[in-house]
Amino acid sequence: MRSWALPHRSRSVGAARDLARSAVEEWGLPADAADHVLLVVSELVTNAVEHATPPVVLHLDLLGDGVMHIRVDDGGRSAEEGEWTSSCAPDEHGRGQHILDVLTLDHGTHDCRHGATHWARVPAAVQ
Repeated sequence: MRSWALPHRSRSVGAARDLARSAVEEWGLPADAADHVLLVVSELVTNAVEHATPPVVLHLDLLGDGVMHIRVDDGGRSAEEGEWTSSCAPDEHGRGQHILDVLTLDHGTHDCRHGATHWARVPAAVQ
């Protein structure tokens, strides 16, 4: 398992993708599965930065059953939207749920003492 604490800012989405890319390359995931993992990481970290309070922590774990488990911890729902969400038109966002529905085996959220954990399970090989 790999874990990284990320700054609570929009540039952390790209940093999270870079960290995840290095991990999936090291683990030897095929390119198509790696692309799915990176899209899911982007979505979960974006949501943490745009809709939640700090901290933001990304966790990746390649499970023995050929599944990548992705988790993002945050500090819980923010009273204010992030800079991107608050500056764009409503039709420019809100597609993340569909991305998660299509690319993951399953996904969800659970509240914890630090805030919330958003998770997704992505196949490590695309059929």
